[in-house]
Amino acid sequence: MTVSQQSKSTTGELKKALAPRTGLQPSEQLVTYKGRERKNSEFLDRFGVKNKSKLVVSEDPASLERRYIERQRNARIQNANRAIGAIALEVDKLADQVTSIEKSVSGGSKVAEVQITTLIELLMRHAVKLESIPADADTSSQKNLQAKRVQKCVEALDVLKVSNARLQTVLVTTKWETFDNSPPVTTKWEIFD
Repeated sequence: MTVSQQSKSTTGELKKALAPRTGLQPSEQLVTYKGRERKNSEFLDRFGVKNKSKLVVSEDPASLERRYIERQRNARIQNANRAIGAIALEVDKLADQVTSIEKSVSGGSKVAEVQITTLIELLMRHAVKLESIPADADTSSQKNLQAKRVQKCVEALDVLKVSNARLQTVLVTTKWETFDNSPPVTTKWEIFD
């Protein structure tokens, strides 16, 4: 590609002019002339650039590495956010079950203890999953928020477990009692005037 530039321009100014054409920011470009990399502050005419001179513009390997590291970091953040989001959905479902148990126990209905214990175990599994998610500054607040939700649900279940144990079990049967000593049913009717 051909670029017109004043001979009194610096290499940095040349890089700025090349940025729209190359798609590389000036800090991502290396300009080489006669086998030597040129610094941004060097004037083109000072190192021998004349009309129709050929310069080599390439991508700085350090910028490639920085972009690679940034892509890796973004991918880690996205993966962490996805994992935290999936756990949040599961915790939502479990929190609904905790609310349902709270309503039952506060209404005087005894709940099977295994139901409370199972919910606690499921919540603790999610706490362990949350702990295993690597978090940096971008994801740590979301991770902490979900961990607090899990902890709050487990604490509520611990209190419900105690309240539930105090409730008496009510047994309802559908077997009807019959009385053998009852008077016989008659089908004769007497009429009184």
